[in-house]
Parts: sequence; structure tokens; C-alpha cells
Amino acid sequence: MIKKLLFSLLALVSFNGFSQNLSLSEQAKVIILTCGTGPESYAMYGHTGIRIQDKVTGLDVVYNYGAFDFSTPNFIGRFVKGDLQYFITNESYIDFYYNYQAENRAIIEQELALTPIQITQLFEQLNASVYSEERFYTYKFIDRNCTTMVVDKINNTLGKEYIKSATSDQSYRELLYPYMSNFYMKLGIQIIFGTKVDEPATRLFLPYEFESALSKTKVLGKPIEKSNTTLLKAQPISFTFNWLNSIYSLIGVLLLLALFGKKWIPIIYFTMAGLLGLFFSLVGLYSLHEELLWNYNILLFNPLFLIYTWFYWKENKSKTILLGKILLGCLALYLVYMLNKIHLGIVWPFILLNGYWLLKNVLKKD
Repeated sequence: MIKKLLFSLLALVSFNGFSQNLSLSEQAKVIILTCGTGPESYAMYGHTGIRIQDKVTGLDVVYNYGAFDFSTPNFIGRFVKGDLQYFITNESYIDFYYNYQAENRAIIEQELALTPIQITQLFEQLNASVYSEERFYTYKFIDRNCTTMVVDKINNTLGKEYIKSATSDQSYRELLYPYMSNFYMKLGIQIIFGTKVDEPATRLFLPYEFESALSKTKVLGKPIEKSNTTLLKAQPISFTFNWLNSIYSLIGVLLLLALFGKKWIPIIYFTMAGLLGLFFSLVGLYSLHEELLWNYNILLFNPLFLIYTWFYWKENKSKTILLGKILLGCLALYLVYMLNKIHLGIVWPFILLNGYWLLKNVLKKD
């Protein structure tokens, strides 16, 4: 989704100036480009671009939302907080094409059935965005990204929200889940997300969902999609199953921890779990990303573990048992809440290990 599009602006000055001042002919086209996924974290959801093509004038330019500047002061802090500024860029179509070809990522193009007036209006809006303060926007994972910005521009040109999500029977989390092929990346993303991603997916925010919606959209009874063509096919990549990057390695590690009966192991484990829960609590207060708010996964990685491990280490049995019962109650509540959540399939080993150790200590006899 987050495409690294930081090209040298000096090299594009003449091209940008040309597209800015050019008048389009009656033959100009608006084409939505949907780009395939890649193994990198910024590319795992795909990308959306707007192509303006005019064979009469020789114009062929792609506008991209989602670029950012790595040299921004306090880049990581601003990214976590959610006030990092992203911006729109433009580039020649041929450069865009070869870039994705080099990354072995597919490109699908959909020509839109817009009038010459609408095409000119959109072209002028895009150029106005590139060459003004509108160029910058505050990125939001679901509500404002490279796809939602294009959806909004097209709907604004149409004068009504014709293009919208038809997948409200699924949550945002369920839509995102299949895109995460790296197990531990999937695990990390799933446990840091809060309740917002469990809401019905009423916002078009993923490139392929947008591509599908365009194929079904009608404006005044007529399809908005004039054509749908695969411009570039990604070459098949053979993947071999990696046991280390799978739930089986997680199960193996946690099983070894459970069987290895040293006292310091659950102390270290619960301390790390408590610190993780504390992080989830604090980042939700600090960050402007709504996806991180109200993270119920703190019931699994509970900050109370920090107090629990202290009393467990000090062998204060009464307080250890009391906190153990409270933590077991939180764990039971979490399990019930998770029964209809798709990521239960990857967090259940933690539920079992937490429950096993807590029950063992609560029921332990002198």
C-alpha cells in the first residue's frame, strides 16, 4: 500500500511543468491502475494510481498518493503517532510501468467512462494537488491512503459517492488478513490492532477491493468501467514452506517453555507479556491512528502480569493467587470475545500457555 515513490524532483521539473500547463484533447482517458502486492511491508497490500493518457498531445502520466520522506525529523515517532505527512507525486507512465516490472508486481488498468469535461476537471484537480499545499495529507491506514484518496477524487468528479464498498458484511480485519503471508508480521499486526478494524468494512481502502468495486459500479445506470485489462502479469514465484515462519514454530517454542519447569521462565514470559500490554495501552493514548485504540488484546498480554510476576518472584502466595484469579478472569473474557474473530487462529497458543501457567499457580498446593 505505502509505495516508495520518492524520485528526484529536479529530474522531473520539465515533465511536471509540461503536464501542468497542458490542455487535454477530446481523446484523453482516465485509467485506474491497480498494482499487485509485494513481499515488502509497504507493498503487501498493493497500490492504486491514476493514469491520464492523451495520445493526441502525447501526455501519459501517473499520479500516485502515498509517498513520504524518510528524512522527516523524528520519522518513526511521527509515523507511530499518526501525523506523518504523505504527498502526491506524478511520473511518466513508462517509468511507472518499468518500476513495477522490476519489482515483479502486476498492473491492472481500468479505463473509466468519464466525459471530456470530467476528465479535464480531474486532471486540473490532480495538478492542483501536486503543485500546491494540497499535495500533503496526513496518512491514515484505513481512512486516508493511496486508494481512498483516489476513490474520493473520482467520486468528487462524478459529483456523488457512486463508488463505495460492497463488502460491509466483512470487517476490515477480515479483508486484511489474507494479505499477510509472513506469519510473525501477521501476528504482530493483528495483536496491535484494536476494535476499529473489527467494524464492517464500509470504506474502500484496499487496491484490489477498489478494482472490484469499479467493475460493479454504475453511474446513471451505465457501467463506469469501459475496459479492464491486465497490462503486466507478475511472474510466478515458488514458495517453500518455512517452519520457522509459521504457527508451528510458535507452538514449538511455547510448548518447550511450558515443559521446561524452571521458575524464571514464566517470570520472564509474563514480564514480557505485561510490557507488551503496557505498550498497547500507552500507544493507544499517544497515537492518532484510530486502528490502535481500544485494543482488547491487553486482556491476553495483560499489564497486570508485571505485578503478578513481582509477587510470584517474591513468593507471596496469597497475592499471587488473587492476581492469578483476576488474570484468569480476563483471559476467559478474552477467549469469549475472540470466538468470532479471525485472528483467534493465531493467538490461541498464547491463550493456552497463559491459562496453563495461571491455573497451575492458582491451584498449586503447599
